[in-house]
Amino acid sequence: MNESTAGPGRSSSQSATADEVRDGERPAAVRTEDLWKVFEHDDIRVEAVRGVTFRIDSGEFVVLAGPSGSGKTTLLNLIGGLTRPTDGQVWVDGREIGSLPDRDLAEIRLERVGFVFQAYNLLPVLTALENAEFTLLLRGVPAAERRSRVEKLFERIGIAGLEDRLPGKLSGGQQQRVAVARAVVGRPALVLADEPTANLDTATSASLIDLMAELNRELGTTFVFATHDPLLMERARRNVRLVDGSIVADERRD
Repeated sequence: MNESTAGPGRSSSQSATADEVRDGERPAAVRTEDLWKVFEHDDIRVEAVRGVTFRIDSGEFVVLAGPSGSGKTTLLNLIGGLTRPTDGQVWVDGREIGSLPDRDLAEIRLERVGFVFQAYNLLPVLTALENAEFTLLLRGVPAAERRSRVEKLFERIGIAGLEDRLPGKLSGGQQQRVAVARAVVGRPALVLADEPTANLDTATSASLIDLMAELNRELGTTFVFATHDPLLMERARRNVRLVDGSIVADERRD
């Protein structure tokens, strides 16, 4: 399917404030305004995300929930700059990213956003430590500092001693912990996780959720998940439910 460039709503050329601040407060971790994503192929038109406007504040632990085809993964990809909106705007850590040049968008992803994927996406020829330090390497962090930061994080998340193992020698839960380490070791403003527990058993899923909740509390990192896992939905302090590309419920709990 091709991505449509014809906006269904207001013009995408409408001006935006690059560094949005509400009432003098710190910018939201994420903010969207009338966000659309349309895919078109031949005579088929799919409105994957339909006019979504919402805000996620710094330090939140949020689930985007909904059935398959609801648009939750597409919305996550729009927030992470992995795909561009057909129309509307999206801000990450105060900067509008939807219209950025590719080079600037890549820099935002490297410096401000961490990603955790369902299939882990570890490089099979790199060790656990080399996978976890990869974003630091791209940032030009010296080798000694990279190793120190990763080793401290591995100790914290319960996989110390596995630094030199290749991904094929790790369990699914261990691989996902390496993926979480890779996402947070650079201290991003935002971590986006797409079905992070989908390939794990119940006990391993619960342990991973505990880990991410702990990192959220202690580091203040904002976590946003796309999931249908009831365990993760139960632990999240906010559940945003999507159906057919639109938000139909936004529930918060203390």
